[in-house]
Amino acid sequence: MKIAVTGKGGVGKTTFAATLARLYAAEGRKVLAADVDPDANLGLALGFPEEELDAIVPISKMRKLIEERTGAGDGNQFYKLNPKVDDIPDTYGKTCNGVKLLLLGTVETGGGGCVCPEHVMLKRIINNLVLHRDDVVIMDMEAGLEHLGRGTTQSVDQFIVVIEPGSRSVQTYKNVKRLAEDLGVAQVRVVANKIRSAEDEEFVKSKIPAEDLLGFIHYNTEIMDADRQGRSPYDFSETAVKEVSAIKAVIDGKA
Repeated sequence: MKIAVTGKGGVGKTTFAATLARLYAAEGRKVLAADVDPDANLGLALGFPEEELDAIVPISKMRKLIEERTGAGDGNQFYKLNPKVDDIPDTYGKTCNGVKLLLLGTVETGGGGCVCPEHVMLKRIINNLVLHRDDVVIMDMEAGLEHLGRGTTQSVDQFIVVIEPGSRSVQTYKNVKRLAEDLGVAQVRVVANKIRSAEDEEFVKSKIPAEDLLGFIHYNTEIMDADRQGRSPYDFSETAVKEVSAIKAVIDGKA
């Protein structure tokens, strides 16, 4: 099970990704959660202590490691496009509540077409996570579609787009579906978050094909309270856990 969770900024993709990861871990599954968002919040949502997260350096910022693995640096314009990365998750991953967190970060310069040592390193790590590990892998992607443009997620089993009940979020789903097809990812599914009413549900149902709609997460002040207290929604909101559990059952083909 290799899932990339994406969506516009602020829609709740990190909350969903973290809760889904915790649910798989609670089943005794090996779970690796990769944070590929430059505004990294997945660790807090998983329940890591804030002081522990402050000490973690994203892989994309580990210049010495990247230079060692790719051969870049010291003015060298040539570097390896296939660096060794299979040891990275176990060496640099941190575990809390049964979930191993790997803080990848992202390449913040160079644009969508960047081909640089940092990008090569991240792409190889993600491909290794998807193709060569038997863990459940859940990736919390950066907001927007840049990761699709760079092709770093082309081997995942499915994209899950977290949306809100609004036209802009629906447009994001359509764009992800179009770009995913170009990458050969056949399955793009939707979780509708921050649902406030039956009208919100009907709007989503009218815009998203039934076969792509995984389910709804309703607007929940407990999630906001958990965020203010720096706690995992999994440990704070029974309602949120039940709703994500129902979505997980659909993902697993059990509903």
